[in-house]
Amino acid sequence: MSMDGKYSETIAAISTAVSSSGIGIVRMTGESSFEIADKVYVGKNNKRLSNQKSHTIHYGYIEDDGKTIDEVLVMLMRGPRSYTGEDTVEINCHGGIYVVKKILETLIKYGARPAEPGEFTKRAYLNGKIDLSQAEAVGDLISSQNEYARQSSVNQLKGNIKKKIDSIRKKIIYHTAFIETALDDPEHISLDGYSKELKSVIDKLIEELRNLLSTCESGRIIKEGINTVIVGKPNAGKSSLLNALLGEERAIVTDIAGTTRDILEEHINLQGISLNIMDTAGIRNTDDIVEKIGVDRARDHVEKADLILYVIDSSCPLDENDRDIFNMISGKKSVILLNKSDLQTVVKKENILNELKLAERVRKLTKDETNHADKNRIIEISAKEQYGINELEEMLKEMFFTGNLSFNDEIYITNVRHKAALDNAYQALCKVNESIEMNMPEDFYSIDLMDAYESLGSITGETIGEDLVNEIFSKFCMGK
Repeated sequence: MSMDGKYSETIAAISTAVSSSGIGIVRMTGESSFEIADKVYVGKNNKRLSNQKSHTIHYGYIEDDGKTIDEVLVMLMRGPRSYTGEDTVEINCHGGIYVVKKILETLIKYGARPAEPGEFTKRAYLNGKIDLSQAEAVGDLISSQNEYARQSSVNQLKGNIKKKIDSIRKKIIYHTAFIETALDDPEHISLDGYSKELKSVIDKLIEELRNLLSTCESGRIIKEGINTVIVGKPNAGKSSLLNALLGEERAIVTDIAGTTRDILEEHINLQGISLNIMDTAGIRNTDDIVEKIGVDRARDHVEKADLILYVIDSSCPLDENDRDIFNMISGKKSVILLNKSDLQTVVKKENILNELKLAERVRKLTKDETNHADKNRIIEISAKEQYGINELEEMLKEMFFTGNLSFNDEIYITNVRHKAALDNAYQALCKVNESIEMNMPEDFYSIDLMDAYESLGSITGETIGEDLVNEIFSKFCMGK
């Protein structure tokens, strides 16, 4: 993509939230930025900003037709030493809603045009300041909702994905070029025995891609959060648990069984982990039509959940409704919470283990699927007294991330587009191995090698169409 046409125009946008605040920033970039700034800025000794050094800040006023709009600090950055790679002016003004809009309107009046969503970052990409994976990391960083998502985005912004992809592509293109050269000049370059050498290289590349793909599930959870469903019989304490996790009274809690009849969704941040948590209707056999709809919805959400928190009233004996829930959660990632442990209890961990094992036999689960008959996944809590909540938080961290995540050298694939591209490259390299095993001609190797090369290039933006680039940046906020 080129910088012709509208991408060579000077653009401006409000880069901070449009709200009452202490400071607001209006950003302008493009070849006419300094010229337009000269028309609206009035400073000490009437100095022209276009004559000032790059990366300097100047105190003065923004004026229009001799009328002062606001007292400002203006930051100057000459290209290519700027975020976009172009001449850039950032006006720091007071943060009132009217003030920042008035300054933006003034810049547009004197020659700038309103920026499109994400156009500043798009220009940084088009000017080679960042690759597409880094540009997407900017958007992810802005929208991050927990510490893990922030750290992952920062590492991607530093280029950890780009470095890895470039390394793999470099090896692929080397061997593709060697094959093509040998086919063009067989008298001087021999391919005898080359298939064995190539297979060794491809095996290593496939393993690298497999390792990257194996991080996708953790990456999705880092970015989007753990889709969590609270289930249990009526009056087991599900809503009380939600309120305890939230730290506020969001769900209605009464002694009347069946109070919760629909899904209540909340977002919770626990020790850097995001939980997209749903409190559901109590699961039991019922003739009440409205309650039955809520129970059916609860069952549907259990099927799609990343995590199930099964709340049991430990002061009451287990019954057929509990056994129905045991069957429903069997084989799924779950934590069983023995609630009301502050009361006299009749349900023990041993009872739960027996019920889990019975449910696994009923559902005929394989050995790999039976990973939940574990005392460590059963916690005694009191949602009312806030007992056992910290233990639950630590368990969730261990379950999904095997303790602490490391962001030193580890790459986590958090982008669905990246995952699809990696999978396409993986499949293409597997086809190369298949061709080698079938003793196919060497030109078959290069076709699939180039497919892998192109797929990986789409991650960094080197082999991607303009329409997709426009779609990616259209999701960015204005002014970024």
